[in-house]
Amino acid sequence: MKITVDLGRCQGYANCVAAAPDVFDVDDATGKAVLLAAEGDAAEIREAARSCPVAAIGMEE
Repeated sequence: MKITVDLGRCQGYANCVAAAPDVFDVDDATGKAVLLAAEGDAAEIREAARSCPVAAIGMEE
């Protein structure tokens, strides 16, 4: 699975962190999402992508 974060779209809502805290975090300096891991629980990652209000999270299985 390939996970991407479109930093141009990310607004730092942190919904991805709530859905998949082992995979995503929010950078203190930029306020944008960062990947902590290249893989993780697929269901959590799908929820992170679904819950992002600006559709900044992408994944390819």
